Amino acid sequence: STLVNAGETTNFIYKLDPQLPTALIEVINSINNNNKIRSRFAEIEKNSKLIYADMQNIDFKSNLILIDSMFPVVISEMLKLFYKGCGNKITDLVEILNKLNPCGYDMSNGRPYYEYKIKNFLTDCALGMTPGHLWNGIYDASGGYIVVKEDGDIVCYHIYNRNEFQNYLYKNTKLDTASSSRHGFGSIYEYNDAQYFKLNLQIRFI
Repeated sequence: STLVNAGETTNFIYKLDPQLPTALIEVINSINNNNKIRSRFAEIEKNSKLIYADMQNIDFKSNLILIDSMFPVVISEMLKLFYKGCGNKITDLVEILNKLNPCGYDMSNGRPYYEYKIKNFLTDCALGMTPGHLWNGIYDASGGYIVVKEDGDIVCYHIYNRNEFQNYLYKNTKLDTASSSRHGFGSIYEYNDAQYFKLNLQIRFI
């Protein structure tokens, strides 16, 4: 059910600007309800801004840059929308990205910049790219891809039906929250006189 498995490899790092006082950091990090990451995120956003700084894993970052030099920024903004509570379905989040346009593309021509890049990313993840290893862009699946739905139905996509396959992935995936303690994200920390906060990427099938 998981297209992109969560791990420390899928952590995105954000810098807090402006910095928060120590007492407030302790309060935020102590939040421990059922939606603690979203609650901590909300408290940070009330007092500061989270600005994308880097990714924890250089291999995964390189894989995303292979898709597009700005793609780490695209995913980092999508993660913020998810943890802000704007939705979890990929289609809904991309629709918001189109409006926010974090990369500053010329959207007047109606070209689907974000949708196109996200579809390519999902396809790459399905056919060979993993967060923890450098990827050369060559697909593992030379014939096709079999999807077993929750109700037991089987859907087969031949590699030549790329558009249909991409549309299936695009319309049937969502972001999800993994274990913050297991994967080391969701708490404010200090490094080199700056404050940072990590968010984790996990993509599941709907």
